[in-house]
Amino acid sequence: MSTFERYLTLWVALCIVAGIGLGQVLPGLFRTIGAAEFAQVNLPVAGLIWLMIVPMLLKIDFRALHRVREHWRGIGVTLFVNWAVKPFSMAALGWLFIGWLFRGWLPADQIDSYIAGLILLAAAPCTAMVFVWSNLSDGDPHFTLSQVALNDLIMVFAFAPIVGLLLGLSAIVVPWETLFLSVILYIAVPVAVAQTWRARVLGAHGADGLARLLSILQPVSLVALLATLVLLFGFQGERIVEQPLAIGLLAVPILIQVYFNSGLAYLLNRALGEAHCVAAPSALIGASNFFELAVAAAIGLFGFESGAALATVVGVLIEVPAMLSVVRIVNRTRGWYEAGR
Repeated sequence: MSTFERYLTLWVALCIVAGIGLGQVLPGLFRTIGAAEFAQVNLPVAGLIWLMIVPMLLKIDFRALHRVREHWRGIGVTLFVNWAVKPFSMAALGWLFIGWLFRGWLPADQIDSYIAGLILLAAAPCTAMVFVWSNLSDGDPHFTLSQVALNDLIMVFAFAPIVGLLLGLSAIVVPWETLFLSVILYIAVPVAVAQTWRARVLGAHGADGLARLLSILQPVSLVALLATLVLLFGFQGERIVEQPLAIGLLAVPILIQVYFNSGLAYLLNRALGEAHCVAAPSALIGASNFFELAVAAAIGLFGFESGAALATVVGVLIEVPAMLSVVRIVNRTRGWYEAGR
């Protein structure tokens, strides 16, 4: 990791503070940016996510995708954690901490809404930022792309039933336009752009030219991540300042969830003999969330000022530093992992 990447947690913290501060000082600007939406997907944020993931997708050689069959165990582990464990364990943690242990410190009329937000967060596996985490952990890019695409396909069919079941509702209104548009914006179009660009660079300048381009774009990806954080916390800064205790309490089940799921996926991959370059992104995919969809769904279902919306925003607050710590853990334990395969 470069010096800039090594101190990414510090840059993330500074961008969160900057976003909250700018949201207080320039609320009109952030309202204007926040209003630039289609199907509840914020277009400026979508553009920044493009800048995050296109450099990662440039590394993908689709001719090598057949090798993913070698890592069927890693795919199985990730799917198991994402869909059979994660939503249900988050619901249990939400009911335990928010519904029982912390109930006395939270607004009584928001308890159920907070739990709903946590469930929405856990039921949406990460789509875009996992490319960043995978890259930082030296994960297999073909495995990462295939797993993300597979998760997106499952999410189209499984998101609503799982959320509906866990919220105890007979039916639930899911922002399908948001879901489908997000898949197009964050997967289909960036893949097409990246592969077209890759082919042209290889045709004109060869592998050395592609390597030079990737070295130039690597910092762009991380700067886009930091800019995205400034925007997201600028949008929600006022509510974060108004409810600091709620944020701290909501962070507890989210943090437990991140480390539980990433640890479970990491250990299962090791027990099954998967390569570290697969186990690392598998653990990261299993722990991270598609927070863009979760925030949009919470707002659509419960309203912008709801506890559910706040819970999903806390997920954004917690996820980046927590995922960076998971990246550090899987990188530092690589020798231990490979010794036990």
